[in-house]
Amino acid sequence: MTTDVLIEKADRVLTLRLNRLDKKNALTNAMYDQLTAGLKQAAADGDVRVILFAGSADCFCAGNDMADFLNNPPASSDSPVGRFMRALLDTEKPVIAAVCGMAVGIGVTLLMHCDFVYLGERTKLRMPFVSLGTCPEFASSYVVPKVTGHLKAAELLMLGRFFDAPTAERLGLCNAVLPNAEVEAQARATAAELVALPPNALKVTKALMRRWPGEKTREAMEYESGFFMPMLGQPEAREAFSAFAEKRSPDFSRF
Repeated sequence: MTTDVLIEKADRVLTLRLNRLDKKNALTNAMYDQLTAGLKQAAADGDVRVILFAGSADCFCAGNDMADFLNNPPASSDSPVGRFMRALLDTEKPVIAAVCGMAVGIGVTLLMHCDFVYLGERTKLRMPFVSLGTCPEFASSYVVPKVTGHLKAAELLMLGRFFDAPTAERLGLCNAVLPNAEVEAQARATAAELVALPPNALKVTKALMRRWPGEKTREAMEYESGFFMPMLGQPEAREAFSAFAEKRSPDFSRF
């Protein structure tokens, strides 16, 4: 079992903490498996009322570990990342994310499926799918335009620029922006408030809130995967990933 994900239970809150600090919490298949196991643990434990995602004070998640991703690309929806994202989508208990520092790619995508998101004031976010020769993943093409509107979603998903925490708050992608030192404390304060509420009422309320968009989200996940996984083997993605490995700018002029 990897120590790159720490699972901590306290005060009826299960914390899934990304702990691969030397790699900016870039996610590997082993980490996805442990995150999935953590979500299943939370679902099975009646004493757990809330799930909390956290990283470090300086970095939440730099996205996929490129070496691991290229050596073991997802080939089906039953891949480690696919199992994790479906488990997150199916989680009945409230999910909170405390995010400081960098959040890139899947590190942003997973936030779209949380119930509460708190960002540190210096957090930078990016969804660089197009620049990597791929497309949005795990219902991003549905959720982001739904939350932000088409024009802003085009900036985030097509141009793939970095955007800051205040921008995320204006676009409705987080609950609040706080000093980094206060982010996890606020997340835990919200968790404590949720823990004190009737658990079945919370479960039903979340299920009702997600019922109709949830059907579309699940459909979007499956539909996107039919594009995303084949695109990983196409020339544009190979150029993007080769350029990343070689630490050079990609050249898409011949496509």
